Amino acid sequence: MASQHTEEYTYHPQDAIGAAFKATALTGGFGLFASAVQNTLAKQNVGPLGIFIRSGGTIAIFGTAYAQQLGEFTLKKYGANCRVLPSANLRETNDTYNTALGGFFAGSILGLRARTFPSVFGYGTALAVTLAAFEYTGGSLSGKEKDHNLDKYAELERIRTNYRTPAEQTFAELGEGRGIYGPGYAERRRERIKEAYGIDVPATPPPAS
Repeated sequence: MASQHTEEYTYHPQDAIGAAFKATALTGGFGLFASAVQNTLAKQNVGPLGIFIRSGGTIAIFGTAYAQQLGEFTLKKYGANCRVLPSANLRETNDTYNTALGGFFAGSILGLRARTFPSVFGYGTALAVTLAAFEYTGGSLSGKEKDHNLDKYAELERIRTNYRTPAEQTFAELGEGRGIYGPGYAERRRERIKEAYGIDVPATPPPAS
């Protein structure tokens, strides 16, 4: 009995603290911009300090909602990746559960502004389901990520030569008929009819009288 060799997955711990600082700086910057916009659109003259006094909660929400995950938030060329690194380090695996946990914590922070438990739980659950579904379906908005190490000429040559299926393979998979006929089909058809029904089919139809 042949032994089955399975490739063992080795998890490499990642720096959760460093990722948290990066996430805080990134999302806090977005929060600062949003707070500045809110301060600019205010009807009252609140002054430049209104960014921190009047609408500073926006900065805190943006900063802590994603920093609470202590996870990485890496913007890629097409898509985003968001995980809870402490959970991944403790469980020693990267899967959808880490993303769902991070989404729940982030949504819970957003729900704190309503000061009700249903809002905290609802926001957390909604964001957890959304991020988990996005991660489970591939975590990309444009499909499979391109391999930049792939030889472009070799890839184009492969596409050029494989865009058509060989006729022999089509006949073997689908059979002849329904507009798909291989060379010598008429002769094979006459032989099948003669074997099955004993009728000789002429090679050329008789002329119409």
